[in-house]
Amino acid sequence: MKAELLKRLFRAIASSDSIAIDKLVHLVIEEERNKGHMRLADQLENITKKSNNNQVASHTAESLQTLSELPTSKRLNSPLVTIIPREKLRHHMVLSQSIEKRFHRIEKEYVARDRLAHYGLRYRQKILLYGPPGCGKNLGAERLAWNLGLPLVKVRFDAMVSSYLGETASNLRLVFDKANESPCLLFLDECDSIAKSREDTQEVGEIKRVVNTFLQILDEYEPNSGLLVAATNLNQSLDTALWRRFDDMILVPKPGENELQEILKQTLSALEVGSVNWTVITKQMNNFSAAQAVKVAQDAAKRAILEREELVIQEHLEDAIEEIKAYTS
Repeated sequence: MKAELLKRLFRAIASSDSIAIDKLVHLVIEEERNKGHMRLADQLENITKKSNNNQVASHTAESLQTLSELPTSKRLNSPLVTIIPREKLRHHMVLSQSIEKRFHRIEKEYVARDRLAHYGLRYRQKILLYGPPGCGKNLGAERLAWNLGLPLVKVRFDAMVSSYLGETASNLRLVFDKANESPCLLFLDECDSIAKSREDTQEVGEIKRVVNTFLQILDEYEPNSGLLVAATNLNQSLDTALWRRFDDMILVPKPGENELQEILKQTLSALEVGSVNWTVITKQMNNFSAAQAVKVAQDAAKRAILEREELVIQEHLEDAIEEIKAYTS
């Protein structure tokens, strides 16, 4: 193991930075694998998996026990939230360096929350993710939950919003009260559905009352060692008062050429890739979302498999790109 990597690992252990420890451990495993020490790399990976699974299972079991009685809509008699277990969370995310730093800062602050509290400081608890569709806002929430070992509790707005006067606001309070009973990541996807601008003349009085309630709840909400993450594609439709209720607001943009190339390569990692001019490919994908990039790679991979070549070539990728352009134009 390189001396610098060893020093970084020991510094992370000394500061109890579990996120840094996890990343450095994986760097060690990859270094051993690159040296051809496959058996050692596999053994090290199995050790880390067992350790992580035991810690997360214990943490998640406690949280799920508290969250087992989900709040339900009185009218529809259906759960107001769904719980996504850690094994179903996606966590591999390709971001630009500047956005990755902001996500990592949230994770580091959460890990160090007790040390911050000792100095009268609070970790970032309420996060708003905004930006165009298909660029990773949902994935960002899942990545945070996975990295921090928190169950993801996703609000079901189809059950939340009611035509009955006052019930939507009541449902909101039920969800927040329940989420505060145990550490979790409370995820409000498409939060614009309950946080629309009160200046919109087309909205009825009930929606404006819901927005007032939502703002009040956000002011009062102190997560029990958890996180609140809200996401929206329609940030311009949000009530202006909502923005200052969040500790951090992150624009998740469309990927650049470097990110597009990395997404394609990650998605195609299970297959052999032939000679591909990645510069040409990524230029053809100008203005594509991360989700569209994944679809390009998946469609190219399927074609390679069906043609029994199992080798992805430039033509496969270019044809997949043209198909997406055809139905989005």
